[in-house]
Amino acid sequence: MLERNLEKIIIGASLAFAASALLPIAKSALRPLVPGGNPGEAGLLDRAKSMLQMAREEVEDIFAEAQFERMKRQLDKEIAQLDSDEQ
Repeated sequence: MLERNLEKIIIGASLAFAASALLPIAKSALRPLVPGGNPGEAGLLDRAKSMLQMAREEVEDIFAEAQFERMKRQLDKEIAQLDSDEQ
């Protein structure tokens, strides 16, 4: 189960970082297609940026939770090892 979740986390993180890297490229490539005086362009880009930022924060939260769980399990193992060594 952990391996399946880890695979999903890696794929999600890769997609989020790839999207954040590709957004400036797409913005500069699509800018000539949109008329300069279009106020909808700024709103669309702002919404895309905010959605990308939210996705990035979600991925960072998932990574932080996974690291915490890994550290917790490691500490539990070490405590159990110390308890068994004392007896």
